[in-house]
Amino acid sequence: MMGFRKSLDKFLDGTLVLIMAVMVLNVLWQVFSRYILGSPSSFTDELARYLMIWLGILGAAFVAGKNGHVAINVLAKRTNANNQRIMKRIVRGFIILFCLFAMVVGGLRLVYVTYVLEQYSPALGLPLAMVYVVIPLSGLIIIFYKIHDMLKL
Repeated sequence: MMGFRKSLDKFLDGTLVLIMAVMVLNVLWQVFSRYILGSPSSFTDELARYLMIWLGILGAAFVAGKNGHVAINVLAKRTNANNQRIMKRIVRGFIILFCLFAMVVGGLRLVYVTYVLEQYSPALGLPLAMVYVVIPLSGLIIIFYKIHDMLKL
């Protein structure tokens, strides 16, 4: 299980770097085509928006795996080690529940609805279901990380 976690970390790390690199090149092309060529590209704004969505949501999953998210630990610092362990399990349980219902179930509904309604992005012509599939995917990744962390306690 630890090997899979490291592989997932490495995959997310590389994917996030790739998304960021494509975003930078995309925005550079937009600036170049607008100010140098005098004819702005029609797809770059939309592509940058979708890449930002993927970067933000996959980045949240990556940070959750590294336990680098914002935490309020005032109460936890005032208790003993056993109570801290219990509090961590409770918090991780709530994170798992949120990710399961909001991101996985809600995200799958969003993907399904946009797929059934055949919604496409205006400039790129991408199915919006492909843009939104990152939500349930990231939810599953966060759930994996949090269950793995709970098993380590």
